[in-house]
Amino acid sequence: MAVPREFLDELRARADLAAVVGRHVRLERRGREFVGLSPFQKEKTPSFTVVPDKGFYHCFSSGKHGDVFSFLMEVENLTFREAIERLAGEVGLELPRETPEEAARDSRRAGLKEANEAAARLFARQLESPAGAQTRHYLAERGVQPETIRTFRLGLAPSSGQWLAPALEAQGIPVDLALEAGLLVRPDDGRAPFDRFRHRLMFPITDLRGDVIAFGGRALGDAPAKYLNSPETPLFHKGATLYGLAAARQAARDQQAVIVVEGYMDVIAMHQAGFAHAVAPLGTALTEAQLALLWRLSDEPAICFDGDAAGQRAAARVAERALPQLVPGRSLGFVWLPAGEDPDSLLQRDGPAAMSRALAAVTPLADLVWRLEWGARPLETPEQRANLEQRLDARVAVIGDRRVAHWYRERFREYLRGAFPYGAHRAGRPQARSTGRFGERPATAGLRQPVALPVGRPDLAVLRHRQIEGLLAAFINQPALRAERRGDLKHLAIDDPKLDKVRLELVNPALSGLDTDGLRAHLTACGWQEELDRILSRSVNELAGFAAPGTPLDEASRRWREELAFASRRKSGVKASGGTHMQVQD
Repeated sequence: MAVPREFLDELRARADLAAVVGRHVRLERRGREFVGLSPFQKEKTPSFTVVPDKGFYHCFSSGKHGDVFSFLMEVENLTFREAIERLAGEVGLELPRETPEEAARDSRRAGLKEANEAAARLFARQLESPAGAQTRHYLAERGVQPETIRTFRLGLAPSSGQWLAPALEAQGIPVDLALEAGLLVRPDDGRAPFDRFRHRLMFPITDLRGDVIAFGGRALGDAPAKYLNSPETPLFHKGATLYGLAAARQAARDQQAVIVVEGYMDVIAMHQAGFAHAVAPLGTALTEAQLALLWRLSDEPAICFDGDAAGQRAAARVAERALPQLVPGRSLGFVWLPAGEDPDSLLQRDGPAAMSRALAAVTPLADLVWRLEWGARPLETPEQRANLEQRLDARVAVIGDRRVAHWYRERFREYLRGAFPYGAHRAGRPQARSTGRFGERPATAGLRQPVALPVGRPDLAVLRHRQIEGLLAAFINQPALRAERRGDLKHLAIDDPKLDKVRLELVNPALSGLDTDGLRAHLTACGWQEELDRILSRSVNELAGFAAPGTPLDEASRRWREELAFASRRKSGVKASGGTHMQVQD
């Protein structure tokens, strides 16, 4: 219901803004104001100000400004209605009475929640019963712990199509209410209603408060649909809900971050592994409404998709929907997992450290859009390059905020100048802002990669040093290359004693069985994290494109041999001619 303005004004007047803020921020009084560290982002010097007399707060570091309602909505991730109810209860104000129509609607919604809650309890008991032994075994094989089962209230819908209705009626839930909640289905031929979910692992879907509003069910046997969701109801709108939102809300606020994964089991695996700020859409691409929910949790949610073609297509759809909604300080980042992996499988195989490394490799939305357009069509002729510019302009045109649009346009113009410099004889590749996986290989399979922005002619000695680091990077990122060319690297002399120790470790036969992640972990354990960061840095990646994990072995091997020969000639004082994009001419 709409809350009268007079009531909101009275509530603002009665609420102690400094006391409400003081629950989350350590405030110090300075005259008629209070100051403290920003609750919205990390800082060492206080830039957050509360002005109780005027009823507002202002954060100079983040630019956020508002009243007591917006503060609760920001830091506790409450809806406007929830913030009003919270404050009204605290100051002793009774909420305005509803109209008869509003009262009837709220009563019906409460009944639907009661039906869903009753069903969730029944499904949970079924999973705990002897009939659920096989499903519990399945969850154990997937690594789901008993405590996690209870936290997410997982359950079991038995195979019988006539099980739920009598069980609900025994708890006072009539058939008509269960039908409206989407728990039962009424056949067109007049037969008795039957269970919507049969022989499925059940995932209760909750609202922000944690109340069950719908279900998702994973088939435990052969079924036309692997996953089945509740239908749209007065409580549940699939495109406006995120799985795990209630469980993730506090962690997202604490970390000022949120991770979006693709499925129910991914969310559960992430929470269990310590990434409690993970949520998921409900089997569809992210909608505008879901993006708005995410931006309430974090200014830059991380969208974590599989590195396969389906994940890349999903990322493209998210980008298309996000661009019109961008405002200053609000964007998206994209995290890519190895092809064929999802968060659940990656965590089971390689553990939380591998996921942390993947999450550290965030690609900004602007760079994703550039790469999508860069790889969409050939770019050999002036007309094709003009079309690239036209397509990028079209992307910018949908951004509603003129300031954000301006800086997107500047970013793309900068990339275009770097991609097609007049008279340039070679080009590198621009990477994401991090040094992680997206910066090491193409964002989307088969896409030609954008080139590096011209940054002037750096010191030749620096580039030569980076060439050596590129050779080492290839050994780390390409295990097959390490096995094939170990003997060649064994004889390369390196002046830098620390890098030379890394070289010796890379040619150690005892480590031949380690994959890339295992080798990184080993080098870190040896105390060479700083050297590892240098070897896998953006500047090295720009020069050593062949070192990327996705490069075919024959190409990586050929290019690696060329770079090794060039480096060896320089070391022996032979001046090189021609060569690859890493070569530096004196």
